Amino acid sequence: MTIKVENLNKQFNNILAVKNINFKINPGSIVGLLGPNGCGKTTTIGMMLGLIKPTSGNVFINDKNIDSEKNRTNLLEKMNFISPYVELPKKLTIEENLKVYGRMYGVNNLEKKISNLMEELNLNEFKKRKTGELSSGQKNRVSLAKALINDPEILLLDEPTASLDPDVGDYIRGYIESYASKKGATILLASHNMNEVERLCNEVMMMKNGIIIDKGTSENLISKHGRKNLEETFLKIVRE
Repeated sequence: MTIKVENLNKQFNNILAVKNINFKINPGSIVGLLGPNGCGKTTTIGMMLGLIKPTSGNVFINDKNIDSEKNRTNLLEKMNFISPYVELPKKLTIEENLKVYGRMYGVNNLEKKISNLMEELNLNEFKKRKTGELSSGQKNRVSLAKALINDPEILLLDEPTASLDPDVGDYIRGYIESYASKKGATILLASHNMNEVERLCNEVMMMKNGIIIDKGTSENLISKHGRKNLEETFLKIVRE
């Protein structure tokens, strides 16, 4: 599925959080969205999900405007997301949470789907534990399981490996990479982890003060700005 963002703006009171951004993500691509905290990444993802209404501009999924009530339900059935700002119900166990979300999406063979996800994401030993009792890293893995419960064609991932141990983070990056390859999924990845972005993303967008100020492949951006790696490039851009 193709994502196209056109002239997107979002104003909160007197603050313009997102300023006339434009980009396109082709089917099967993984695109990184880099920027400091407060630059507008999460607001952008919220508008792409139809959770935040743009002040102006449009988000199209396969040329259908997600802001249209007629389109939104059908499109959201094919999408899912991870956000550190959206918590799963704390009093439900992992298993119960996945059942709730699976039923919301009308997932067939739900028990088998949940069993497979918990096995693949190493969650079986915690499946009867309430989500509120989990560590940050464990919650992140549950959030990823939730995000994959409906086999989405579009994934919007906001810091998917935050709070994970290095080995678990590496495993999850490999899992996302494999999922994208097998399903041909279109993915937007917002992350502070430069190695993660370099490894997973076909293209990178740099965001600052609500504006996408540069974009390209990691290699092209590093070369263009005369730096040794993506982290140095990112720091140069956000400090200018």
